[in-house]
Order: sequence, then structure tokens, then C-alpha cells
Amino acid sequence: MSADFDVIILGSGPAGVSAAFPLLQAGLRVLMVDGGQHVQNVLPQDAYLAARAGDAHQADWMLGRDFHALRNADALSPKMRVPIHSYVFEGFAAGNRIQAENFIAVGSMAQGGLSNAWGCGVARLSDEEMHAFPFPREELDVSYATVLRRIGISGAETDDDMTDYFGVDEWAQPAVEMDGLQSRLLRRYRSARKSLLASGLRMGRSRVAVLTRDMGSRQACNLSGTCLWGCRRRALYSAVEDLALLKTHPDFHYRPGFVVDEVGEDDAVASISGSDRSSRSRITAKRVVLAAGTLATTRLALKAIRHEQPVSMQSCPTAAFLLWAPESLGRRRGNEYGLGQIAFALSLGDATGFGSLFSTTGIPMTEFVRYMPLCKRYGVDVLASLLSSCAVGNLFLPGRLTRASLSLGTGDELRVEGEYREELMPLMEEARRRLRNGFLRLGAVLLPMSFTVGRPGGDIHYACSLPMKERPVPGETSADGRLAGLRRVHVVDGAALPVLPAKSHTLTLMANADRIGGMLATRLRLSGA
Repeated sequence: MSADFDVIILGSGPAGVSAAFPLLQAGLRVLMVDGGQHVQNVLPQDAYLAARAGDAHQADWMLGRDFHALRNADALSPKMRVPIHSYVFEGFAAGNRIQAENFIAVGSMAQGGLSNAWGCGVARLSDEEMHAFPFPREELDVSYATVLRRIGISGAETDDDMTDYFGVDEWAQPAVEMDGLQSRLLRRYRSARKSLLASGLRMGRSRVAVLTRDMGSRQACNLSGTCLWGCRRRALYSAVEDLALLKTHPDFHYRPGFVVDEVGEDDAVASISGSDRSSRSRITAKRVVLAAGTLATTRLALKAIRHEQPVSMQSCPTAAFLLWAPESLGRRRGNEYGLGQIAFALSLGDATGFGSLFSTTGIPMTEFVRYMPLCKRYGVDVLASLLSSCAVGNLFLPGRLTRASLSLGTGDELRVEGEYREELMPLMEEARRRLRNGFLRLGAVLLPMSFTVGRPGGDIHYACSLPMKERPVPGETSADGRLAGLRRVHVVDGAALPVLPAKSHTLTLMANADRIGGMLATRLRLSGA
């Protein structure tokens, strides 16, 4: 029986597009399918402050014509309240039959996946963080370089204590221009670095998949401050950029709006079965690559091998906080970059936390009022004077501190249950104390009651549910991502990672997908099967 394609890839997010490039370069016929949802709303025409002051139609993108922001007031992240991003998240749980208990289960059926609404953070894993991977780090280093050259990143900085932590400066453009408040914080850090390093806190510039120099048809960041909504200049990387490149290749085939509900194989081929708006169909290939996001991929994989036992998953516990720099009180607001400017790593015994600081420009005041220990009326008055002298911070801790379980239900739905491990809250309290003391040395106050720990799953950093192992058993994968129990199905997204540190993991899953795609390309080119 001949196959319809050489390889079918489920998902057009960062992992899916990264696996596709080496397959196409080898001359293989590749089909990519996804949920097909795409942006339909319009980005702000002007920079954020100008649009807020003069755009007569700003309610359309601030609230949505259907009042999306108000209807989703309880959503876990500001990005999920932004009307223009509604397409990224909608329909995921129902379309993939995800049922969650005590866990926030988020995914995407959009073209480009969750990269349409991510923080753009990039980092390579250290030697220590790669100890659980069943292959030499040199294999991943080659793919790191391939992906970094393709997507474009910035943040390269001399004399920076975060250079080794990120490990990407060789491929980075200069850092995005920093606002005055955070510039002062970083200067003060450099003066006090000896004592802060001794306390376990180090800081430097964020490394992000954002352009500061034009690259192809994408333009450099111009500090518009609309990062939360999207970038008209396409300075922020999204897998949609790579999807557009893939579409120009003659051996690439794309079927948006095709939702897969079953993956299988026989002696001759692998297959996917699913439906779009018009029909249901089964498509065959020599290999199937799962890159639909950790939750969707895990459901399809467990169903394919009829795995009845629960598998564990990792998810990074998170916290958010607000810093006030009294010296900047009364600072005039200006157009500023809206993603991470300063990054920090915090040593907490055998755990290391990672976080970033963001400008408050470009974030609606309503996002802060909800955390003020005042009624909304007076909270607005206080914040109107205070926000220009504030920065927003976040903190991630390693994924092993979340206890999450995934299992198939009787109707093949994926049940997700989760909770934090007992040691998490003491670690968060220690982190809060250490950050408060550290930033106080820099002239910034961590505002009382602003340090808020998120709910399990709120990070949307899910991984390790089908981890790569040297000798995989059912519910695990091999070094080439092959699902134990099947010969022709491979996993390349976060589900295959064997470890989830606090640092940004998207670059690593992209590099691993590129590595596995290259291995499959070589195997199929040589053996044809």
C-alpha cells in the first residue's frame, strides 16, 4: 500500500514548522494539518499611547465588538482578554476533548499555535539541564543554531550576568531599547552585583525572539507598545512567519481546519483520521509527526497505543508582582517596548527561578486594579499617579514542582488533574522575600499584596508527558521522538521533553523538533520507509 505523503505533521506551531524544514530540504512530500483558526480582528493603527489618546474606535481592539474583554474578565492571562487573540485559544478544549480539574488547560487550534500570543523568550538548556536527555547535547546545539538563525532574536549585551544563562548571544541582534525606569534598575544592579550575586539573584537583559534590525520582510521593533495585541511590523516572531515560508515550497501541502481525532498505523503506513467543515477523511503517510501541543498530542498518543494508565506532566508554577520605583514617580509615559526588558535568575536551594520585568505602558489599567487592596474607584485614582513609576514582574519555577496527571477517559477524552507539590508555597514565599530584599537594594519596592501565585497550569508551559528516554516504555518516546508501541508515529512538541526548567522552553522544543525532523529525513531518504 502506497502512502499519500511521506510525512504528516499535526500542528503548525513552533514545533511543527521546525520539524517541516529539514523534511522538505530532503525532498520529502509533507502534509501539515491544523485547526485553521486565524486572526480576523484589526491591530491598532498607531502606537499604544497615541491610539489610546486619539483612536475613536479603540473600543474595538480594547474591549471587542462583542465585549470579549469583559466576558473573559476572569481569564488567567491578559492575553486571553485581548479581543484580537480570541481566535488563538477558542475551541481548544472542546475540539481536543480536554477535561481539566484543578488545572488550567490551555492550547490552540490556530495557525501558528500559541506563538501568536507568547512572550517571545528564548534560551538554550545548560549541560546540567540536559542531563536527562537521551542524546549528546551537540546534537541539539546544531539545531539550536539553525532555529535561532531562522527566527531572529535580540538581547545581545556585553558585561551581562545573564549571558551564560541564556546562551544565545552568538546569534542575537542588539537588545531592544530599554525604558528609563528599568535602565536605572540595571545600572544600580551592576553597582550592587557582588552582594546580590551572593544572595542568589542575578540580572541582565532579556533575550527574546524580537527584531531590532530588519530581517527580510519583517521590520525592527519601533517601541510602539502594542506588543500585547500584536505587531504590525512583525518584529515579534510567530510560527505564522515560518508557515508562510513553508507554503512556498513545492513539496509542502497544507490543510487548515482539519481536526484530527485519531492516529494509527499498520504494517505499511501510518495514518490520521479527522474532519473539516465538509467531510471526514483518513490520510496516510510513511510517518506521522505529532506537534499539536502537549495536551492534544498526549491525548492522541495515549489513544493510539490504548494506554490506560495515567502519565505525569510538568508545568511551571508562576507568580506575578508589581514593583514601584519612587525615584520615577511622576515620570512621563512614552512609547516603550512591551515584552521582557530585564531578566533575572533566582537561586532557591536546589531550584532556580526565572523571571522578567515589563513596562506598564501597553497594559490596560484594569489589569492592575484587580490586585489593588482598594475598591476599584480609588484603585484607579492611585494607579493613575503610580503606574508610570512601576514595572511588572513575573516568576517561573521548575515544572517538577507541579503534580499533574493525564489520563484517557472512557470516551477517549483527556482528563487533566493537577496541584502544586507541598514544597511549592514555602519556595514561593522565600522567592517573594528574596526578591523584595533584592529590589529594595536597587531602589524599588515590591508593593505589598501584589505578589500573586498563579493557579496550576496558568503558565501554559506544559511538557514531559511523553518524555524521551534511552529505553522507552509505553507512555514514553525514544531519542528520535518515536512513540513506544508504534513504529511510525513521532512526538516533537513539549510532550517529548524529559525536563522542564523555569527558563523559557520554546526554543528547546523547536530545536528538538528540527533535530528529529532531520533524523527522519535521513532515514526516509535512505530507506524509503
